[in-house]
Amino acid sequence: MKHAGLVVFAVGFASALAAGWAGLPRVLYRTEAQPVGFSHKVHTGEKVGMACNDCHAITDAGHFGGIPKIDKCAGCHAEPVTTSADEKRLVERFVKPGREVPWGVYARQPQNVRFSHAIHQNLAKLKCEQCHGQHGTSDKLPLVRVNRISGYAHTMKMSECEQCHAEKRVGTTCQSCHK
Repeated sequence: MKHAGLVVFAVGFASALAAGWAGLPRVLYRTEAQPVGFSHKVHTGEKVGMACNDCHAITDAGHFGGIPKIDKCAGCHAEPVTTSADEKRLVERFVKPGREVPWGVYARQPQNVRFSHAIHQNLAKLKCEQCHGQHGTSDKLPLVRVNRISGYAHTMKMSECEQCHAEKRVGTTCQSCHK
């Protein structure tokens, strides 16, 4: 009988672990669609030919300028250029009234982290794709995945930064990146 109790416990324990493993991400994270569909592929392709920094600028101080302001979009989209429903929505809801698009943010650095895009692009000569993947050639924006507890959007992990630094033989100490 003792053996049967141990089997029941083991099966119950394994089931609880499996349920937690599968269920915790659904409980911990919420996903949100972006307010307007957007194709990086259209904008960075041969026809338009924009580069990442045409919209996602880095300031002279080395800080990432972030999500472009609506005036960047308005330069080309004062009126819809295509028959896209998303472009029409962009123009009517945001460009014409001069309202900023409330884009969901894919990555927000924790307050205890120091990070400079400029150092990584200018000094290390990294291309955007090396950290952000082929996002610039995507035809639609992915859902934003936000941690319900911390409020941070998670796309990159510290372990990925550490791996790259190790591959490039760049020394790291906690103080190199953390305040």
